Amino acid sequence: MGAVQKAKMTIDPSFVIGEIDPRIYGSFIEHLGRAVYGGVYEPDHASATKEGFRQDVLDLVKELQVPIVRYPGGNMVSGYNWEDGVGPLADRPKKLELAWRVLEPNYVGTNEFAEWAKQANAEVMMAVNLGTRGVDAARNLVEYCNLPEGSYYSDLRVSHGYKQPHAIKTWCLGNEMDGPWQIGHKTAEEYGRLANETAKAMRLVDPSIELVACGSSNIEMPTFPEWEATTLAYTYEEVDYISLHQYYGNPADDSASYLAKTLDMDRFIETVIATCDYIKAKKRSKKTMYLSFDEWNVWYHSREADSKMAPWSVAPPQLEDVYNFEDALLVGSILMSFLKRADRVKMACLAQLVNVIAPIMTENGGPAWRQTIFYPYMHVSVFGRGVSLQPVVQTPRYDTKAYTDVPQLDTAVVYNEENEQLTIFGLNRHLEDSLEVSVDVRGFESYQIKEHIVLENNDLKAINTKGNEQVKPHTNGNAKVDQGKVTAHFSAASWHVIRLEKRG
Repeated sequence: MGAVQKAKMTIDPSFVIGEIDPRIYGSFIEHLGRAVYGGVYEPDHASATKEGFRQDVLDLVKELQVPIVRYPGGNMVSGYNWEDGVGPLADRPKKLELAWRVLEPNYVGTNEFAEWAKQANAEVMMAVNLGTRGVDAARNLVEYCNLPEGSYYSDLRVSHGYKQPHAIKTWCLGNEMDGPWQIGHKTAEEYGRLANETAKAMRLVDPSIELVACGSSNIEMPTFPEWEATTLAYTYEEVDYISLHQYYGNPADDSASYLAKTLDMDRFIETVIATCDYIKAKKRSKKTMYLSFDEWNVWYHSREADSKMAPWSVAPPQLEDVYNFEDALLVGSILMSFLKRADRVKMACLAQLVNVIAPIMTENGGPAWRQTIFYPYMHVSVFGRGVSLQPVVQTPRYDTKAYTDVPQLDTAVVYNEENEQLTIFGLNRHLEDSLEVSVDVRGFESYQIKEHIVLENNDLKAINTKGNEQVKPHTNGNAKVDQGKVTAHFSAASWHVIRLEKRG
């Protein structure tokens, strides 16, 4: 048994960080592994819709309330010709997909995915190929997707059976172009020039779109953050966001350090913000650059198995990480990192949504189920709408092998004034010590506890598998409020959602 520690917080409605853009709860579907085929699309499945989509998966996506989904990649997009995935199915070519070394049958393409997103109540974040292609293919795709009719590519879409334009608002200018692994990898100068010219052409077709420039593909890249500074020097006035990508793992089995890894993520975000603001100052610009953290997750469990896969099969199982309880705790912490910088982080995509490093798993021809990470993602997506507040926090700190001064209490606070709801998200990171938390909420008169959701488990390595869900939340948390003070007990290594609403 560990010790009982104490933490205090003060929350006030005037301590506003920023409005939360719901798109920070986005996700990602790439033509990779069983994300598309056997994931969102399986025409022979018992639950399949008339379009071939798995209804059981759609239901789980709706449960998560995913507002936007990035598509079609990812590494795959840097070698992808979008024209291969439109038109009659019988005419679509089967192509070698070089990024993941599989065969892509192109049964699902732009139109099918736009239709799936509509059924999932999500927008599409479309990525264009700036690896093997450039300005021409990108502007044509915008015309195909967004113009009503009367031009070559809009009429082509109509001829393919989609009279209404897809009206895709958000577009990524390539993917991880800083990475030597990327097909068509470019230097920062090469990418900056190409992205800027592509952005100008795309905006000429549809001035209403928002554009995301490629930032660094992780914080360890030797070119970070010079890549951001150089590419933004070219693209600053033409784009609205710069992307960040980061994955975490615990291969050393050091759980204490693992649960502190969001300290790295916070540093990553702060460094990118500083770099954006440096370019803003250098250009004497009035425009603020926002951040799109459009790939993030835990990813390490399946890497060894993936490296042994034979090439050129269709939709083999790839990157099928089976998540455990400590992964769920870290995912909750990552989402809180976004909330803490809601003034600048305006979009984020948990990568990915189904089967491939995903909160949702399926069996081909069989059921779908929720992985451990499903729950904190759902909690923050559903209850984290409104403004992000800056709590004043006093918490014990501790050291791990990799980090010093780790705050035991990790927290983020969301206030929805319209619905008169206040939500406190909390993580007790410590593996042994519990935490008695007291929260001053006198600024929220007549607010009472509605619910205290807890995700806890004695086994950090507990997993959810088909028909056996070992990790799931309960609503037996003991939070109570008395004279404007909330008190609650956080057991060691546990995730909490304390929901308050105005009464009377």
